[in-house]
Amino acid sequence: MDTEKIKRKEYRGLVWPELIPGRLIKRYKRFLADVELEDGTLATAHCPNSGSMTACSQPGRPVYLSRHDNPKRKLKYTWEIIQMPDSLVGVNTLVPNRLVKASIENGLLAELAAYEEVRSETQTSKGSRLDLLLTDTNGNKCFVEIKNCTLVNEGVACFPDAVTLRGRKHLKELQRLTAEGHRCVMFFCIQRMDAEFFRPADQIDAAYGEALREAHLKGGVEILVYDVWMDLERIVLNRKIPFKL
Repeated sequence: MDTEKIKRKEYRGLVWPELIPGRLIKRYKRFLADVELEDGTLATAHCPNSGSMTACSQPGRPVYLSRHDNPKRKLKYTWEIIQMPDSLVGVNTLVPNRLVKASIENGLLAELAAYEEVRSETQTSKGSRLDLLLTDTNGNKCFVEIKNCTLVNEGVACFPDAVTLRGRKHLKELQRLTAEGHRCVMFFCIQRMDAEFFRPADQIDAAYGEALREAHLKGGVEILVYDVWMDLERIVLNRKIPFKL
């Protein structure tokens, strides 16, 4: 496969917090997961992923949790990773935003290397926010929306894994900003290591697939897809993955 590995400098990715191994009992109510820890203790962990997690929530699989001792938290564990047969999979949807932002700031994404300032969670219109606003020395802006992708089947990564009205709204906003003369990028981060190419999940949300094609082919919104390399110590953006619409 013709892939492109991003250039590595001193930056070595995001370091995981101390991970606690366990076995997934079940995921339920979207944001909760029961996990049996190695000592036999049953722990309820926060699941920071609102998708269906079709390809990465099978009971019995090894999982890894982070622990938080903040007394204000209702749950002291957060589910970070699951071990699937062909790859570790990161389930925390906050990780791709941090990973992409840090990679841009460290000059590791050639497509987005021309920007001096990187801001998170930028309001672009009333009731609408995008993940990143990049600005170069001439004041030119680039808006980036980042999506976490965990659904992979026989090497094909797909997004979304559940119907997403919010995702379609983001595409419309990117298209609007492109029409105003700004550069806009839809960035898909495949938080696992077994994907060969990417496509929209029309079988799950045909409306999102159509919106993505319209935004890219008619609206001029760029698409970038990267996978990650990860182990139980750190995670880093790895390869540029081709896509088919």
